[in-house]
Amino acid sequence: MTQAFDIVVVGAGMVGAALATGLGQNGFRVALVDRAPPPTFNPDNAPDIRVSALSAGSERYLESLGAWDRIGNMRATPYKRLAVWDETHHPLQNLVPRKLAEVQFDASELGAHHLGHIVENSITQQALWQTAEACPQVTLLHGHGVSSLEQTDESVTITLDDGGELAAPLVVGADGAQSRIRDLAGIGVTRNQYDQQAMVISVRYQGPVEDITWQGFQPSGPRAFLPLHSAGPKHPGESWASLVWYDCPDELARLKALEPSKLMAEIQSAFPSSLPLLTHIDSRASFPIARQHAKHYYSNRVVLAGDSAHTINPLAGQGVNLGFQDAQALQSVLKEAKRAGDDLAAPKWLNLYEQQRRPANRRMMLTMDVFYHLFSNRIPPVHLLRNLGLGAARALPFARNRVARYAMGIDEELPAVVRQITSRIPGLNQL
Repeated sequence: MTQAFDIVVVGAGMVGAALATGLGQNGFRVALVDRAPPPTFNPDNAPDIRVSALSAGSERYLESLGAWDRIGNMRATPYKRLAVWDETHHPLQNLVPRKLAEVQFDASELGAHHLGHIVENSITQQALWQTAEACPQVTLLHGHGVSSLEQTDESVTITLDDGGELAAPLVVGADGAQSRIRDLAGIGVTRNQYDQQAMVISVRYQGPVEDITWQGFQPSGPRAFLPLHSAGPKHPGESWASLVWYDCPDELARLKALEPSKLMAEIQSAFPSSLPLLTHIDSRASFPIARQHAKHYYSNRVVLAGDSAHTINPLAGQGVNLGFQDAQALQSVLKEAKRAGDDLAAPKWLNLYEQQRRPANRRMMLTMDVFYHLFSNRIPPVHLLRNLGLGAARALPFARNRVARYAMGIDEELPAVVRQITSRIPGLNQL
C-alpha cells in the first residue's frame, strides 16, 4: 500500500529532523524517513564524540521549533569567547608579536550574552526527534532505507527497503554527504578531497568549565579546543572537552593507535599551552575532510538540504549552521508556495530556494578554503601575510565584529566591503 504525504523528508539527522518539524508545524503532512533507530540520551554517559558549535542564529531557529528547551534539559555548553592564532614557528614570526597575531571575539563586544553553544550532535538530534514526534502532522519512519525513487509529472514515489511506498509532490534529500536521494535523482557533485583528516578526541581536564573555544593553526592543520560540561561528582574539579587535531592521514593513524597515556602526552606536547591539564581520554575517531557541492539543489520533484547539498572544511564548525539555514529557507519558500496554491515542486519556488542558499553556502566554502590554504603551509611570505592579517583583524574591531555577528546569525549579511571582496575572488562561481 502506498502512503500519501505532502512532503517526504529522507534523513532524520539534525537538518532533516528540523526541517520536517518546521514543515509539520506549518500544516504540511510530512513523512520523515531514516535508517537509524531513535537516538538516546543518558546523563551519566560520557559525551558523544561528535559535537557542533551551534550559532546564535541556529539557537533561535531551534527555539522556534520548540527544540531548544529540550536541548537545555539535557546539556549544552555556552561559550562567550572565540580565539584564533598562528602557532607556526618561523624566524619571520619575530616580526609580528604573538599577541598582535591573535584574534579574539568576545560576546560582550557584540552586544550578546554568548557566541554560541557546543552541543553533542546526538542531543540536538534527539531533541528534534522529540519535537517531530510531538507534531501530529509528522510521521516518523525509522529503521528504513530507500531502495528506489520514481518521479512523474505530478508526484514522486520512493520505495523503502521493506517494500513500503511513500508518495508526495516533493521529496527532500537530507540524508548526508553520501546522499542516496541525490544519487537516485541524478544530481551530480563537484568534490575536492583535502590532504588533511581530522581526529576528534573526547577528554576530561582539570579545572572548571571554560567559556572559550579556540584554534591554534599549524602547517599540518589547526588544533582546536571546544569546552563541554562539568564531569560531575564522580570526577570532582574536572570538566569534559572535545579536541580536534587536523593532520595528514598517516600521522593521525599513528596517534589513534597509541595507548591513552601516550596519546595524552602527545596532545599535551603538540597542542598550544592554552590547553588545560588533561586527566582522561574517553574516545577518539578520525574522518576525511572534503569540500563538496551539488551541481543543482533540485531536480524535478527532489530538492536537497544540508550535507546532501554541500559539505565544507569544518575549520569553523559552520556545517550544521549552514544546514539549519537551508532548512529555514526551504521551509519559508514552501510555506509561500502553499499559500499561493502552487505545486510545491514548481521550478519557480525551488529555484528561489537555490538562489537564496547557493551563494551563501558558496561564500562560506570559499572562506574556509582560503583559511585552509593560507594557514597550511610554511612559505615565509605567506606566514608573514597571515600574521599581518590576524594583526589587522585585531586592530579593526568594527569589521571583525561585523563578520562575527554574521557568522553567529545575528546580522543577515556580511559587511559590504567583505561581500565585494568575496564576489571578486576567481573561482567563486564555480564552487
